[in-house]
Amino acid sequence: MSTPADKLAGILALEEVETHVFKGESQDLRLPQLFGGQVLGQAAMAVSRTVAADRMLHSLHGYFVRPGRANAPVMYEVDPVQDGRGFSRRRLTAWQDARVIFIGDAAFHVSEQGLQHQVAMPEVAAPESLPGELELLAGNKLLIDQIRSRYAVARAIDIRPVERIDPSAPAPRAPSRSFWFKVGALSSRERNLHRSVLAYASDIALLITSLLPHGVSDMQPDMKVASLDHSLWFHADCFVDDWLLYSMDSPWSGAGRGLSRGSIFDRTGRLVASVMQEGLIRKTPL
Repeated sequence: MSTPADKLAGILALEEVETHVFKGESQDLRLPQLFGGQVLGQAAMAVSRTVAADRMLHSLHGYFVRPGRANAPVMYEVDPVQDGRGFSRRRLTAWQDARVIFIGDAAFHVSEQGLQHQVAMPEVAAPESLPGELELLAGNKLLIDQIRSRYAVARAIDIRPVERIDPSAPAPRAPSRSFWFKVGALSSRERNLHRSVLAYASDIALLITSLLPHGVSDMQPDMKVASLDHSLWFHADCFVDDWLLYSMDSPWSGAGRGLSRGSIFDRTGRLVASVMQEGLIRKTPL
């Protein structure tokens, strides 16, 4: 019997239908559109399958051109732009129904030693001492039902919020948040799989951090919320079946858009990835 983690890994196990063209099955998370994290994770896997094994994905930058559908596969075409002595670069186009939904660029780097520094990981409670997000729900019943419904189909990732933010009862607060997350045991320690899962998870709750000062939820019927672009940098190897801390803040919102950034640390305090995202956060009259 397959576990939720196995199912997530299966979503990232792309079929190569021709040279540098891959097909990815979609996962319906009961969102208004295809989850952007799925596209990011599959894009990371697609480009990684076109480079030599001695170089690892270190950055992925993409634009969400159109909303995708969760009930249809996604096709990914990779353009092998450049293979140098130390770096490789790839360009990727994703489409459904012959329409482009995502375009991206990726870069790979061979292992190399260099000058090192990083920001410190925030001092927070250990994940084992924190409740899951579902345990915090006590607000609007309609929002609670929607949140529980989403969790029912997205059980592969265990999320433990550091701050006690109830997503079913939004109230104005500072535009920052942190949560621990991990995926259930994966059958493989293959680095490309774990980086692709990290790309998938990097889209969780990042954009809605820009909603926190305004006391609104992305699930409210008068809110239109969608990712516009996403940038992700990998700094070190990481394994997503152990706890990772995702620390996020939003330095700005305005003009119908919100900007959020995030840092992902492993349990030792090592910074393993950095993230930036801008998205649509439009409040519309009912």
